[in-house]
Amino acid sequence: MIKINKHISILNSEIEISAIRAQGAGGQHVNKVSTAIHLRFDINNSSLPLSYKEKLLKLSDQRITDDGIIIIKSQLSRSQEKNKDDAIQKLINLITKAVKPTKKRRPTKPTFGSKTKRLDSKTKRSKLKSSRGKVNDE
Repeated sequence: MIKINKHISILNSEIEISAIRAQGAGGQHVNKVSTAIHLRFDINNSSLPLSYKEKLLKLSDQRITDDGIIIIKSQLSRSQEKNKDDAIQKLINLITKAVKPTKKRRPTKPTFGSKTKRLDSKTKRSKLKSSRGKVNDE
């Protein structure tokens, strides 16, 4: 059982973990040992509360497919066990990130000093550019 927070946990049977060969450099070891981990988690068929499911499905993350399946790949370590722990941690982080309430943006106004500074720099720039014009010899 994997704990997401105090009240919510996921059953191990809901997570499908498979070992695959890792990509990239690694010498002879990488060619014969499947150390990378592919974790699949079906959001719709999980025991998560409905509000969690809705927020996860709304989340725009490339790891979530259109069918509502989270696919996480972990190949940071040469150890299969460490990669498995890393993939599970990534899943927990993704779920907690989706459920975390977003702060409401408070609209702010620019300060008087920042307005005057901006306008002064605009007039300075304008004078500089207008002085670059043709010179009249009269």
